[in-house]
Amino acid sequence: MPGFDLIIYDCDGVLVDSEIIAAQVESQLLTEAGFSISAEEMAERFAGLTWKDILFEVERESSIPLSAQLFDASEKLLDKKLAAEVQAIDGAMEAIMRIPGPRCICSNSALPRLKMMLARTGLDRLFGDHVYSAKDLGEGRTKPAPDVFLHGASQLNVKPENVLVIEDSVHGIHAARAAGMRVVGFTGASHSYPGHADKLTEAGAETVIRRMADLPATVEALANWSELL
Repeated sequence: MPGFDLIIYDCDGVLVDSEIIAAQVESQLLTEAGFSISAEEMAERFAGLTWKDILFEVERESSIPLSAQLFDASEKLLDKKLAAEVQAIDGAMEAIMRIPGPRCICSNSALPRLKMMLARTGLDRLFGDHVYSAKDLGEGRTKPAPDVFLHGASQLNVKPENVLVIEDSVHGIHAARAAGMRVVGFTGASHSYPGHADKLTEAGAETVIRRMADLPATVEALANWSELL
């Protein structure tokens, strides 16, 4: 397709409906630790961040010391719940298969979790080995840092300006724009909230879609538009 040499997909909240599951687990643990927060507020405030970054932010805001045990408890509970419950975003597989050309996944989630979710949903066959975790790049390189997007593009020998990213979080869109890439926002997952699309647009998304069925036409329109510039 003219205009883009690579489509990069975030995973959580774009390909798999996992953000709401994470929000449920994490809100319960934080509330039990003394920081009362609902799953809905978790999704709105912290979607796209790692659990470690969320804990740091909560500690700064509340002055409640959060132990390493809380970190370990979340990872184990969440992996178990995701393995049993996570589903693909409706229409994701069909939409991806309609968009020709190279593709990859760039996520803040750990690689073993990504592989588990992709295998459970059957999406793994669409990406092969082109699944990249920011956690594998080193400390401080998760989104909103652009590093994982730049890494994904380099693995496929593509210039950042020729990449389109699909993201559901403000932090992810900031990362994509910092990488010099164009970005489409997505609000079709269960964790979406009123005003979600506006926040993604304000963060730098060129357009926002709610249905994966709309993605192929959106990619084509943006690609054709870039040819006219």
